[in-house]
Amino acid sequence: MRHFSVLLGSFIAIALLAGCGGTSSTATRLPATSTSAPTTAPTANAPATSAPTTAARPTATLPTAAATGDPASPKIALKLISDALNGPVYVTEASDGSGRLFVVEKRGRIMLLRGGAPAQTPFLDISDRVGSSGSEQGLFSVAFHPQFARNGRLFVDYTDRDGDTVISRFQASGDSADPASEVVLLHIPQPYPNHNGGLVLFGPDGYLYIGMGDGGSAGDPQGNGQNRTALLGKLLRLDVDHGDPYAIPPDNPWPSGGDARPEVWAYGLRNPWRFSFDRATGDLYIADVGQGNYEEIEVQRAASTAGQNYGWNMMEGNHCYARSSCDQGAFVAPVAEYDHGFGCSITGGYVYRGAAFPALQGFYFYGDYCSGLMWALRETAPGQWAQHEVLQSKLHISSFGEDQAGELYLTDLGGGLYQVVEG
Repeated sequence: MRHFSVLLGSFIAIALLAGCGGTSSTATRLPATSTSAPTTAPTANAPATSAPTTAARPTATLPTAAATGDPASPKIALKLISDALNGPVYVTEASDGSGRLFVVEKRGRIMLLRGGAPAQTPFLDISDRVGSSGSEQGLFSVAFHPQFARNGRLFVDYTDRDGDTVISRFQASGDSADPASEVVLLHIPQPYPNHNGGLVLFGPDGYLYIGMGDGGSAGDPQGNGQNRTALLGKLLRLDVDHGDPYAIPPDNPWPSGGDARPEVWAYGLRNPWRFSFDRATGDLYIADVGQGNYEEIEVQRAASTAGQNYGWNMMEGNHCYARSSCDQGAFVAPVAEYDHGFGCSITGGYVYRGAAFPALQGFYFYGDYCSGLMWALRETAPGQWAQHEVLQSKLHISSFGEDQAGELYLTDLGGGLYQVVEG
């Protein structure tokens, strides 16, 4: 059975980081202010503009919050932390008790922040080997080893000067990582310059998860999403504490290979630019960037079986793609989707589990890169999801991230780092 979905409008043509494919069409329902970042950064501590009330919404397919059992909509604002960054695409922490934040810049640098101020010297600068000329190319993310305080290891995902994906390990000491310490774990050829995925993230099981797009172009012409022997269009899972340079976790779905690569954890993905684990439940939330019509969110339960197939390119969201009918029951359905009247490239976030803002507890916050809209989603009963539009940020939301305490942040590709706070 297909789960509850949130359906939202038509399409906006815009160049974007996270990989909207498909052909352009005219959009009339997006707010006029949503297609570009603000020319000046909001004042520090000032809340961002609330969502416009004049933009038309297709009411027939958008269940009200009350109808889905969740009448309370969280109120949020954005607090400016820094506007001194260059193309930030990710923010995270090192779980070492230092309180430091690390912001990844697309061109190949990781900046260290204490108290909101970036250090003058980058924590890591590998711009000499990062290819970032394409809108979907660059240094995308960093993941600090769960024992980083003891071993100093960090892992990154970037595209090289040839446009291929590189997953590497570096060694850090104090406030800097050594660019010469690089150990390449994976080098994955990319047939096109778009749909490169980009996130490396340690799960609660201690394994490294890697999001890989389908390889690009439009419509997955190489069929990578459904080809389990390809690393593209997948979520990969590696044991970086064993092997040389990694081992395969024994509970991966195809640990011995055969008709699938042993690194594969899940497949049928188009461009899982950002995903996250719920700190409280261990559930995995995957925000998959859509083709020409729909953006979607999958949830893989902590207790679910491995090897799930999320449908691309047979499905786009809850809909058969490029065919009049398909076997929808063969794929895991998204828990929510929206169409391109409300944006054109989903940026996945996190379930809020911080302590500073109790009213935000349990909501999964995410946004759209093109429109700047932000939503809050949560499960109100088994299999029933309620979604709330909570903010029109007017930002190019490139990523979300957490600090060690579970407080939530987002990056704006225009140069800003913000904290998500209660409004």
